Amino acid sequence: MIKTTATVFLKQGREASVKRFHPWVFSGAIERIDGTPTDGDWVEVKDSRKQGLGYGHYQKGTITVRLLSFSAIVPDEKIYAEKIKAAYNQRAFTKVISEHTNCFRLVHGEGDGLPGMIIDVYNGVAVMQAHTVGMHNDRHRIAEAIKETLFDTIHSIYYKSQGTLQSAENEYLLGMSTVPHVVTEHGNKFYIDWEEGQKTGFFLDQRENRKLLGEMSKGVSVLNTFCYTGGFSVYALNAGASLVHSVDASAKAIDLTRRNIELNGFDPLQHECFAVDTFDFLKDKKDQYDVIILDPPAFAKHKDAKHQAMKGYQRLNAEAMRAVKSNGIIFTFSCSQVVDKQLFYDTVVSAALQSGREIKVLDHLCQPADHPVSMYHPEGEYLKGLVLYVS
Repeated sequence: MIKTTATVFLKQGREASVKRFHPWVFSGAIERIDGTPTDGDWVEVKDSRKQGLGYGHYQKGTITVRLLSFSAIVPDEKIYAEKIKAAYNQRAFTKVISEHTNCFRLVHGEGDGLPGMIIDVYNGVAVMQAHTVGMHNDRHRIAEAIKETLFDTIHSIYYKSQGTLQSAENEYLLGMSTVPHVVTEHGNKFYIDWEEGQKTGFFLDQRENRKLLGEMSKGVSVLNTFCYTGGFSVYALNAGASLVHSVDASAKAIDLTRRNIELNGFDPLQHECFAVDTFDFLKDKKDQYDVIILDPPAFAKHKDAKHQAMKGYQRLNAEAMRAVKSNGIIFTFSCSQVVDKQLFYDTVVSAALQSGREIKVLDHLCQPADHPVSMYHPEGEYLKGLVLYVS
């Protein structure tokens, strides 16, 4: 059984969200704590009548407990293996894993009942990233659960949490692997460097949106802004785009893009990279590309930055609407969790009005099946996008 160090009692009437399976217990909902838990400890949560509600990780802060179990029964050591197996089965059932795709997200935090833990799989290598002390403390248990579930397909497990937790150090929990490492996504090849790359090494959440972009790219000119490793660029070229330009302010990202273009065997004359700021690149350009992708980093990582972020999204989209040709397409995204779908949509509408062009919405885009959103935790929906047709 899991060993707990304290019991958290909620104020009267504050148990409703937990009973609706929301995994967060906020500090303002707590009446008292029996015991002296330290960050990362397992604790039990009870209502004001001392009825058990569940178990989770304690961490002092606004979100004080993140629940992994919604039961009065103490969870046992199998909890991680059971949740990871369920997550893997969902990926297999929804055909995320296939002969053409060997990289996917195995665990998506709250969406898979493991708040504070991300696990991405890259062709035999699992990369774990903890966002809470509790998950950090349990990293060896989780690694064992990964091996138990994917025993014949995983040869290395890399723990990469130095950037998300001050107390963590990056390390291999199983085996070793040479980086960069080649993966396949819908038949497209990419180098992955989980040791030095951003996040776990690649942005898997855009996989299906990259595929859709490819379906619209044959014979047209494409501009991929904030390109990072060139994911959208590779899909466009593989689909037969006549010309692709990739833009990123990071020279390191541009180097990664060039390597991925070469990996897929394309003529350099079909593709050109620009290590410049996207806003500077788009300035004064008009009617130049058939398709433009806007996939910026999170402009707002917290609520206080939301106002400035919306001004940034508006300006970015307005610039792209001027740069795209008539009868052109814009893929525009926001990965800011604090920016909801309606606010993002309204901001893009504002940009459209500013551009003075006739614009239609062709599609609403979101994160894929291996980044599931629990219906009881809508905060897990962070990626939103629109496909726009510009007359």
